[in-house]
Amino acid sequence: MRSFAKSAVYQIYTKSFMDSNGDGIGDISGVVGKLDYLKELGIDIIWLSPIYSSPFVDQGYDISDYYNIAEEFGTMEDFDLLLREAKKRNIYIIMDLVINHCSSQHEWFQKALENPEGEYAQYFYFEKGKDGNPPSNYRSYFRGSAWESVPGTDKFYLHMFAKEQPDLNWENPVVREKLFKMVNWWLDKGIDGFRMDVIDLIGKIPEESIMYGEKSHKYLQEMYRECFEGREAFTVGETSFATPVSAPLYSDKDRKELTMVFGFEHLGLEEVKGNGKWDLKPLDVNELKQVFLVWQKALHEKGWNSLFWSNHDQP
Repeated sequence: MRSFAKSAVYQIYTKSFMDSNGDGIGDISGVVGKLDYLKELGIDIIWLSPIYSSPFVDQGYDISDYYNIAEEFGTMEDFDLLLREAKKRNIYIIMDLVINHCSSQHEWFQKALENPEGEYAQYFYFEKGKDGNPPSNYRSYFRGSAWESVPGTDKFYLHMFAKEQPDLNWENPVVREKLFKMVNWWLDKGIDGFRMDVIDLIGKIPEESIMYGEKSHKYLQEMYRECFEGREAFTVGETSFATPVSAPLYSDKDRKELTMVFGFEHLGLEEVKGNGKWDLKPLDVNELKQVFLVWQKALHEKGWNSLFWSNHDQP
């Protein structure tokens, strides 16, 4: 039985970690070459930021093919070698799973554009506009409208992030089935779990102005049954909107959703309020202690809290 409970996790952003072939881009072979170094640091788990095929509009968080490795980073054979060499050193590998949205270059979205009334349009949120304007005033987290016009039609598609990252419609059971099949494919390959990107947004209900809510829990429970039940796998959710009250719902073992979640409240303590994460102020250690105390108490015996300092989104 694997034990993840006291593991130290090290996030690797492959592109900037280690370049093994001198082309100026970090790669999987570079990670393999540093496994002994990571082991010496005391690392138990490597979290790989996305290494799938991608046009890299959002640094790999726009996936165009979930079953292939970006050629910039190497080949699937390189990845298989990484798995083998990591296991020799008792290092687990978890991958970034980006399934709230995909790349606009993904085959599904390209087919949706070819026929906005067809089957693949139902994989996304294609909605009619209002008098030539978007269906609603939703704003993207990357600024601007969350709706982009579908060329040659009166429709718009939803993208909560970049326009090149159309949101997947989890209400469609075919979408869920195909995503679960992909998750199982990677688990069968031998990875040890996933960090799940903006996973609390999968239950959005655009027509009701709900961006996160109960449906996310329903879908996560289904994914647990279809992919993780009976496996020794580890999942951590990026649940940006979780509070000390709602976080235990995701990671309570009896609810069978996720292994654990990220709580982000402490990351805002260095920010000048109202100015965003790029305008920082000195950290007040007493404030930090208080936030950690609230979260530790909230999840005590109800869920699994994560302790972390930084990630790819923090300056």
